[in-house]
Amino acid sequence: MADMEATKRERLGDKARKIRKHVINMLYEAGSGHPGGSLSCVDILTTLYFHTMRHNPLEPEWADRDRFILSKGHAAPALYATLAEAGYFPVEELQSLRKIGSMLQGHPDSEVPGVEVSSGSLGQGLSIANGIALAGKRDKKVYRVYTLLGDGECDEGQVWEAAMFASHYKLDNLTAIVDRNGLQIDGPTEKIMRLESIADKWRAFGWHVIEIDGNEIKEIIAALDDAKSILGRPTVIIAHTFKGKGISFMEWINAFHGRALNKEEMEKALEELKG
Repeated sequence: MADMEATKRERLGDKARKIRKHVINMLYEAGSGHPGGSLSCVDILTTLYFHTMRHNPLEPEWADRDRFILSKGHAAPALYATLAEAGYFPVEELQSLRKIGSMLQGHPDSEVPGVEVSSGSLGQGLSIANGIALAGKRDKKVYRVYTLLGDGECDEGQVWEAAMFASHYKLDNLTAIVDRNGLQIDGPTEKIMRLESIADKWRAFGWHVIEIDGNEIKEIIAALDDAKSILGRPTVIIAHTFKGKGISFMEWINAFHGRALNKEEMEKALEELKG
């Protein structure tokens, strides 16, 4: 059993590395975008789509599918690359990111197969996830709802209003994940708007809280499995990550929040991702 679990994690790690390569190529080709926050959440998205979530790329509107909402919409390249690898649309389409006429806009658009809602206006994703989760419970559906928030996004008051709502309505079919990479567009989160203790804040709002290394697939799997067992309240996973994860010269460097890579950087990044 241990060997099987190790093999599974290795397979997911290889998939995450492939998705990171797509992200680097997409952003270089587009000449714009958000590499740092895309790379930090790749391991989370990989685990969701290739281990945890019930979904079917051949039937994107399957009524009992699990739903994923990317609240931090600037990480769209990571979501697009994950969806393409999962079979929602051809991988070749990724090279059209941010180009005129492309369905792959800079932030998620619901016209893209596999994208549940258009998102990216920060602070709104948890509210959307709440509505979907509440509808699922009232309709006695079995699906679960997952949403990924940025830590800087948690400056938004709407996030905490939504946190109260989810707890009040006991949305135990909802899991929020905070990409706690410590950086937002203007700098470190603790200098811009102090969040700590972020875990205690969520607990005070009535959530079950799990803290993990969000770039360690073993811990992500365990946290997502734990969330499924919690009854009567929603779960939030505080996923401590590195912005720019996987690329040595990008990790925890805020300059890469919203800057595309030049040719030399792209080639160096892909070299590091050879594994």
